[in-house]
Amino acid sequence: MTSAELTDALRGCAGGDRNALRRILNAEGGRMLGIAQRMLHRRDLAEEAVQDAMVRIWQKAHQFHAGDGSAHGWIFAILRNRCRNILRDSARLSTFAPEDLTAMQDARLGAATHAAAGLEEGLALHACLSRLDPAAARAIVLAHVGGFNHDEISDALSVPLGTCKSWIRRGLDTLRRCLS
Repeated sequence: MTSAELTDALRGCAGGDRNALRRILNAEGGRMLGIAQRMLHRRDLAEEAVQDAMVRIWQKAHQFHAGDGSAHGWIFAILRNRCRNILRDSARLSTFAPEDLTAMQDARLGAATHAAAGLEEGLALHACLSRLDPAAARAIVLAHVGGFNHDEISDALSVPLGTCKSWIRRGLDTLRRCLS
């Protein structure tokens, strides 16, 4: 689905057109499920995240304004935020054995690192990330690609929580300046 078609579908959702929501799900549902499954490592939770995201898209479509960003970005931000909320809800993960939780955490670390390494060298983001301190760049990738919270990043990088937060805040400021 092109960006213009997706924008039109969001406008349709805002107007109460259920077929518009169906078009979004048909066009983007597979990609949404794949992203959610990479973040959550469980298909049942990924399906729940996609379903919740679609409900939120339906309810909040009137808040989308094409001038503020792309329709794809808006939809996937909703999905990413839903996945992060599920990851923060530790009660869902407590049904796993500790070694399974460790394996999931290690897989998330590996996936985030792999995704960052896969950035094309010609991309401005790749160039800007390479200008950062390597630890700060890793912390940002873990937060924004892996969906890790500050505590998890602090543990993964074996640094104090305040250091982790500072790296991310200063690194994001540097990235904004570099990309603008």
